[in-house]
Amino acid sequence: MFVHSLMLNLTMALSFANKQFPSATILMSVRWYVAYKLSYRDIEELLAERGVQVDHATINRWVCEYAPQLEAAFRQRKRAVSSSWRMDETYVKVKGEWQYLYRAVDKYGDTIDFMLSEKRDELAARCFFQKAIKQHGIPEKVVIDKSGSNAAALDTINWQICFAGMIGCLIEVLQIKYLNNLVEQSHRPVKWKMRTALGFKSVLGAEATIAGVELWQMLRHGQMENSSKMSLWEQFYSLAA
Repeated sequence: MFVHSLMLNLTMALSFANKQFPSATILMSVRWYVAYKLSYRDIEELLAERGVQVDHATINRWVCEYAPQLEAAFRQRKRAVSSSWRMDETYVKVKGEWQYLYRAVDKYGDTIDFMLSEKRDELAARCFFQKAIKQHGIPEKVVIDKSGSNAAALDTINWQICFAGMIGCLIEVLQIKYLNNLVEQSHRPVKWKMRTALGFKSVLGAEATIAGVELWQMLRHGQMENSSKMSLWEQFYSLAA
């Protein structure tokens, strides 16, 4: 059985009870899928070369179950981000229909947050900003495109800040296209994975895969605390412990 020696020494916080395969094999498969341009069938073949016989549908279930848990664990160890944000939304195909992925990065390109939504409107944009603010606090500045719904969402949030008597915390809103190129370029990893998967087959699968891809990109950007002495794969596996 192919397992990495590091994984044998981990005391797992994630539950792997009643699983047919070792936790090391499961986590390695999840990492391969979210980190590289591999399909489930590609990973099935790679595991078979290492003496592990597992169906691609099982790997899909592992990604759906564990990628969101690993991303949630990462949030507890995520470095602080800049107070200058760039926000944008992009399209992803789920069950043959286009949905909207809201994303924000800071001025250094570090990921702030992301959210998949069926709709692109003021309510969806506001839910995204509230989610990001809950994790990172109120930003000083947010750069957006010309979307009226995004501007309306920030207007509502600023009104709420005023109502709470926090005038000094009002968010500066800028609608400058070229400043948003940074976040637009950062959509690429999710787009690559969507094309590899030929579109996501379910909302659950889309949300889990996006969480995993975003997690791997944040690790690549060095966004995990106390990680300077660990390789990327060590950082990923440490989230399970």
